[in-house]
Amino acid sequence: MSSRRNFIKKSMIAGGGIAMVPNLTFGITNSIPGKKLNIALIGVGLRGTNHLNNLLKRSDVNVFAICDIDANRINIALDLISKAGKKKPQIFGNSDFDYRNLLALKSIDAVVISTPWLWHTRMAVDSMKAKKYTGLEVSAANTLEECWDLVNTHETTGSHLMILENVNYRRDVLAVLNMVKQNVFGELLHFTGGYQHDLRHVKLNDGKTAYGKGVEFGSNGISESVWRTQHSLLRNADVYPTHGLGPIAVMADVNRGNRFLSLTSHATKAIGLNKYIVDNGGENHPNAKLKWKQGDIITSTIETSNGETIIITHNVNTPHPYSLGFKVQGVNGLADFDHHTQRMHIEGITEGHGWEAMDAWFEKYDHPLWKKYGDVAAEAGHGGIDFFIMNAFVESAKQNIAPPMDVYDAAAWSAITPLSELSIENNGTPQDFPDFTRGRWVKRKPYNWMKDTF
Repeated sequence: MSSRRNFIKKSMIAGGGIAMVPNLTFGITNSIPGKKLNIALIGVGLRGTNHLNNLLKRSDVNVFAICDIDANRINIALDLISKAGKKKPQIFGNSDFDYRNLLALKSIDAVVISTPWLWHTRMAVDSMKAKKYTGLEVSAANTLEECWDLVNTHETTGSHLMILENVNYRRDVLAVLNMVKQNVFGELLHFTGGYQHDLRHVKLNDGKTAYGKGVEFGSNGISESVWRTQHSLLRNADVYPTHGLGPIAVMADVNRGNRFLSLTSHATKAIGLNKYIVDNGGENHPNAKLKWKQGDIITSTIETSNGETIIITHNVNTPHPYSLGFKVQGVNGLADFDHHTQRMHIEGITEGHGWEAMDAWFEKYDHPLWKKYGDVAAEAGHGGIDFFIMNAFVESAKQNIAPPMDVYDAAAWSAITPLSELSIENNGTPQDFPDFTRGRWVKRKPYNWMKDTF
């Protein structure tokens, strides 16, 4: 039991890149031996600051510029840079579009975008047009038009985009991916995953309760409650699908010999946030009169061209322990795993029809990246996975090669949001997935995921 706890402790929660060597595209490399990569950060809130901390520990990058319209976050970032003994970066943030002045700097090689969702696509498009190697936090897009904007800009400019899905680097996720690739489960049939994370205290915070029992958002909120909560008020959709879907898409070789075909989604009633506000702010609080649009639990079912099904769940407005609820089912057996459940059943190997703890399986199939860099990653965010995602981004950008999770992945994974919204609006009517690769998924090869580089 202790070995399982230690394994999962190093994996930790929330929040995905897959350990594969990127393939060269366009036949061009900018890599200059000994030259440091000049990186700019657009957005230095909680997520952007986490990336900044990991970048400051590297000797092969310069934090050349930072941008944020919140002066307090700029000061926090400058303090971290100063304490790390690094040179003061150029500062931007005088207006919403000051980031474009940052992108105009020719000295910048790569950009990391960690801003509110509605800015993701426009900033990433501008970054790629400025010929910057672009890292984009999840989700990458809000609409199908934005998904295509990302793909079209990449194909027009040749600039690369990496979706910074860190859950793909979780230790247990990579171990199960190793099992998939070594055919432990046999031919794959079905997956589950999702984002089940009680965020009521995050989405309703007045800045005085330290993420306790606040009931304010928007202009009266702080941090994510300033912008994230509005989505629950106006959209009935799975607005945050990639943590659960990214690892599954890689296991199923989506966009690389397989693709998403169609999706159906359903939503429950929306009462969780209202109850939270009434319980903590009273039934007479102005926010208690709001009518929330997003169903408390949204369930989407995806079909793939290879005949697998995938169930993705979004649940952030109800009491729920953190869980991504992963399950991988093949013709020979399955893994059912997360932080609170770790069990396997493989026909002919596990006893009878029962479950077997995954301790020995995890040890046997531990990924080379974790074996090699686990100790180095330990101090990074989310139990180490943030080290791996930023390492993959930096190493890909240094060579100007296609990243482990590219623009086509960013588009396909993010398309869950608008497609789920359409399906729910139309009583669960199936929605066809666009083929963002324009047919190239047929010939695109999976990455060599077992390498221990990044």
